[in-house]
Amino acid sequence: MSDCILVINAGSSSVKFALYGVYSEKLSATLKGQISGIGHKPAITVIDNKGHSLDFPLPAGGVGGHEDAFEALIDWLEARGDRVIGAGHRIVHGGADFTAPVRLDGAVLDALSGLINLAPHHQPHNLAAVRALSTRLANVAQVACFDTAFHADQPAEARELGLPRSYNERGIRRYGFHGLSYEAVVDGLPDLTGKPLPARLVVAHLGNGASLCAVANGKSIATTMGFSTLDGIAMATRSGAVDPGVLLHLMREDGAGLNELEDLLYNQSGLLGVSGISQDMRALLDSQDPAAKFAIDYFCYRVSRELGSLVAALGGLDGLVFTGGIGENASPVRDQILRRSAWLGFELDNDANHTGDWCITTPESVMPAWVMLANEELVIARHTRQILGL
Repeated sequence: MSDCILVINAGSSSVKFALYGVYSEKLSATLKGQISGIGHKPAITVIDNKGHSLDFPLPAGGVGGHEDAFEALIDWLEARGDRVIGAGHRIVHGGADFTAPVRLDGAVLDALSGLINLAPHHQPHNLAAVRALSTRLANVAQVACFDTAFHADQPAEARELGLPRSYNERGIRRYGFHGLSYEAVVDGLPDLTGKPLPARLVVAHLGNGASLCAVANGKSIATTMGFSTLDGIAMATRSGAVDPGVLLHLMREDGAGLNELEDLLYNQSGLLGVSGISQDMRALLDSQDPAAKFAIDYFCYRVSRELGSLVAALGGLDGLVFTGGIGENASPVRDQILRRSAWLGFELDNDANHTGDWCITTPESVMPAWVMLANEELVIARHTRQILGL
């Protein structure tokens, strides 16, 4: 049997996973996969470290919940000769108290359950995966790695919402998210460029959820998401920042209730709402409908506008990184964002951008821009190995 670390990123109806050999000097994933459609129409995809698809048949009993998913996954891994001796989880919210990775036990799990009200669309599913894996592998230690932790040391003014002080004391403040992705960029960019990390860096994590972060000397000092994952730029179906007066107006004039507003902001807005066509950037880029073009333009406008605000927070800029599904794959989006931000000194290399090179600005560009693959899994694997002493 080969001893491994299992990395888990669980959603409401899917489980993304990656496997890392414990004893290799440099951690790298031996396989990555996803079990999707849990409780509905399950599908399983797995690729190895060479990009080859691996056969993972659906279990005969189906995949009705997270426990079924982990039963199937662990059975499949053990049949391959892979033994899980440690597991690391992406946990979206650590609140004010969990500002670094932590070994999971009953007390920690109870405390994290108490934060569900801060991330009701993510936290319950993250914790369901912890419990399900505990049922299958009771003696395997698990580690929680938090998306909020990277932002925990931001200046007080960057965490403030402008509400009365008593609300801040209740934990109602800006937290920021996508921290594991930002940490991966901070760790990996020097290896990519062969140079030290830029002192003043902005990272744009653009995907189904999207945010930007200002990184000063490797530390987060400002980010576009705030108290929730709704804030900042428009996303696939999430609105991004909305004047709170709009919500008051909808409550007063339309009688909108909590559930209706929540559905509007999380599920009906963003690229989907603005275009009226699709939440998928690929579909919008392929469409000839003017509404699709407008949604793309709006998205790029909001990103470039927030980029300017983060440059102000940094007091200047030394580089920009694109990551996430859109950031890595949508070259027209990168093109438009950099052209809108040309005042910062970006000179786009059209060929490099089109072919997906890691550096997409010309050698003469005053300001460099890079593209990096999102690799939160590696960050979680590193923390898990360190916390568990593997």
